[in-house]
Formats: sequence, structure tokens, C-alpha cells
Amino acid sequence: MNIVDKYRELGSYRAAARACGVDHKTVKQVMQRAERGHPGEPGRQPLRGHNYDPVADLVVRRVIETRGRITAKRLLPVVRAAGYAGSDRNLRRLVAAAKGDYRRQGRLFRPWRPGPGEFLAVDYGAWQGWQVFCAVLVWSRVRFVRIARDQTQPTTLTLLAECFETLGGVPAVVLTDRVACLRGPIVADRVVAHPNYVRFATHHGFRPDWCEAADPQSKGVVENLVGYATTDLVVPACDAWASLAQANAAAAAWCDQVNGRVHSEIAAVPAKRLESELGALRPLPSLRAAIQRGEARKVDRLATVRFGSARYSVPARLIGAQVRVSVAAELVLIDHHDQRVAEHPLIAPGEVSIVDEHYGGPRTPPRRAVRPRTATERAFLALGAPAEAFLRAAAAAGQTRLPAHLAEIAALVDAHGAAAVTVALQRACTFRRFTADDVRSILDAGSAAPTPTLPGDPLTLDLPAITARTLDVYAPARLQVRR
Repeated sequence: MNIVDKYRELGSYRAAARACGVDHKTVKQVMQRAERGHPGEPGRQPLRGHNYDPVADLVVRRVIETRGRITAKRLLPVVRAAGYAGSDRNLRRLVAAAKGDYRRQGRLFRPWRPGPGEFLAVDYGAWQGWQVFCAVLVWSRVRFVRIARDQTQPTTLTLLAECFETLGGVPAVVLTDRVACLRGPIVADRVVAHPNYVRFATHHGFRPDWCEAADPQSKGVVENLVGYATTDLVVPACDAWASLAQANAAAAAWCDQVNGRVHSEIAAVPAKRLESELGALRPLPSLRAAIQRGEARKVDRLATVRFGSARYSVPARLIGAQVRVSVAAELVLIDHHDQRVAEHPLIAPGEVSIVDEHYGGPRTPPRRAVRPRTATERAFLALGAPAEAFLRAAAAAGQTRLPAHLAEIAALVDAHGAAAVTVALQRACTFRRFTADDVRSILDAGSAAPTPTLPGDPLTLDLPAITARTLDVYAPARLQVRR
């Protein structure tokens, strides 16, 4: 039934509402829209545009380019420059809608069908300073997990070689994340492999491959292992590990356990499936690849090298030479031309580890040289070591008129001789008397002055001699007193 026609026929909102089976307010709204030229359907408002419609295509394009990661805050200056004059809230609504459409579209994935012996996926995890090295042989799902202290190139290559030995062969391709230790620069999104990694791969006979940047879906098989090993192995037991060897022993036992259980994805035991995959793996090389351990450092003029924001001493003869620094079992090892020259315990950043033998013996207190500048000073210091000792002791005692006293003491040499003045200076230092009058008094006393003794020496006194008597001489006197 047409509400407008019924109203025109009956002439009342309520009568038309009863005839049409709707509310009278609905009839009123329909008639008001009909008068404005928009009859439409009951309750429907005419569609209006939004103030962000002119920049909607720009926002959608930027969301697609950033894979849904850009925010409305970052887009605001861009759309303002494009002519958007609306509020920040309206822009957030537009960005949220564009991100929702992008996520709902998703990505089209094809099932990965790796063959036996083709791929080994490698990645790192971390937990409270422990680095978790994870590798998965994709076809058989055999898992290899080891614990390390760092993600350096020697550590990574050593663990990768150990993984090949544990598996019993080498796969065709090793798929890794874009770890900095294995790659050089990235040119046009193509990773340039590090020369040492290329030599390592050539020695073992596999091809290095790399995952897409910021794309965990391309290596989900090993990403799942990283999370599994971290939560099931590292988190519960890492506090009980006293050393790296103990941690790796626990990791090897854990791998034996999980590789011996049925894998939910392949519905088979990975350890048994590996037996049929061994024929597709490349044989191990007869010798391990030579892995250059440690980082190159130049010995500075303090005979130390800087490693991990700390300093470690080396023999002083190596100042200016190149050495290699590595870490093993909580020790810092320093080698020069394949010869171990120093070992230090691993210390915290900012600290210094010193070995006295590297500097020729224990450290001596600093001693600043005495350099005479005036004729008086040169004449006084010409008296030798006692004069220098007197000068140092007087300066330390705060003798402010020391230059004048030195001039008077130097003048005493003409009257008393250098030998007597030297002895007087020694005696003045012993009794800590640092004026010219004190030295003059000592010279006037001459040999009559007592000889000083050092602490702990026996005290010798020239006492008068007396006649020694026994106690019996005094016995009668004691008896008389008692009577």
C-alpha cells in the first residue's frame, strides 16, 4: 500500500497509519519527505557523502603499500596536504575501515611441498640473555635446538656445522632469516651473502637462501619451533643452568625427546622419518670448515683491547698489533697469529680486567719526577737523593716558604760541607723538620745529637755503670722491720 496515497485519501496521519499498519509518526515522516521531493521508503534517510571521500583512495593506497601498518597519525599530514579538512576522528574511522578491508582480503598461500633433503629452516630466539638456535629439517620435521650466548658469525656457523653432523648429512638449501652475521648489504631487496658464509656453504655443498623481510609466514615452520623451544625448554629451566655446556646438554636431551614423539602435522615420528631422508641428504665433508673465531681488535697504547664495552689487557709487546677476541665458557680468549696470548673472565661493560704479568709486574704507585727550574733548586738537588726526599716531604707537609728555605740550606754547604748537610737533611726528614733553622740546629749539634731509631729497633741508652748487688744484702733489713 502506498502511504502517501492513503494519507491523501483519508487526510489524517492516524487514519492512514491504521490503514497501512504503521505508526502515525512514520506516516508524518514519509509525508515530510514527499513534500521535499524525496518520498523514498519509510524510515530511510537519503545517503550523504563524507568529508573524507576525496582522500579515501589515497588512504586505501597507503594502507596497501604498508601492509596495513600505517597509522592515522602518520597519515594526517599527508591527507591535510591533499585537501582534507575534517577532524582527526573521522580520519581514524576511515583508516580503521581501510585496514579492516585489507586484513579481510588476506594473502593467498599455496601449500609448501618440500621434498626429502631439500630444505633446512634456521632461526634464532632469545630469552633473558640466552640465544636459542633452532633448525628444522622441513620434510621429516626433525628439530635441532642449541643454546648460545651470542648471535655472532662464528657461533652461528659452528652450530650449523653441529646441526649437519647431528642430522648425518647436508640439505640442498638452508633457509635463514636476514641475520646480520651471515649477510652483507641488501641491494634491491636482494641479500648479499657474507663471503665467510659463502665459503662455508661451498665447503658443505648447500645453497644459502633468505626469507622475506618482516614476513614470518615465509618461515612459519621454524618460527613455531622457536616459540615451542622457548616456552617448553628455556623458560622453565634457564635459571638452573650454571654454564653453557649444561644448557646445551639439556637442549640435546630435549631434542631427542621431541623427535621421538609423533608430530601432529605429518602424523609420523621425525626420528624414524629421518632414516628414510638420509639417502637424499648430501654427505658430510671429510673435514670441518675452518671457522675464524672472534672479532678483530687493535691493541691500544694502554696494552688493552676493547670488547663488549669492557677492556682486557694483553702483553705490552703487542701494542699496535691486531688480535682476535672470542668468548668461550665465560672466558674472554685473545689470540695473536693462532697463539693464545691472554685469557680473562668475562666482566661487565665499563670494567677493566688487568693481568700484572702483561706489564712486567705489579703496579707501582705513581711517582712524579722532580724537575729543577731555578739555579737555587738545581744547587739544592745537587746534594743527591736526601735532598730530593727532603723536598718531597716538605712539599707534602705544606711548607709554604719552601723556596726560601732551600736557598738558605744550599748556602750552608759552603760552611759545613756537602756531606754534613746531606746527613742533616736525612735527620730533618726523620724528625719531619722542614725549615732552614732546623737544618742549621742539626748541623750545630753535630755528633752530640742522639741517633734516632726506627720503629721496632732495640733502644740503646748510654746509662752510668753501677755495682750489682744481690737480694741477700737487703734481707737483714727486712727482718728488722718485721720485728
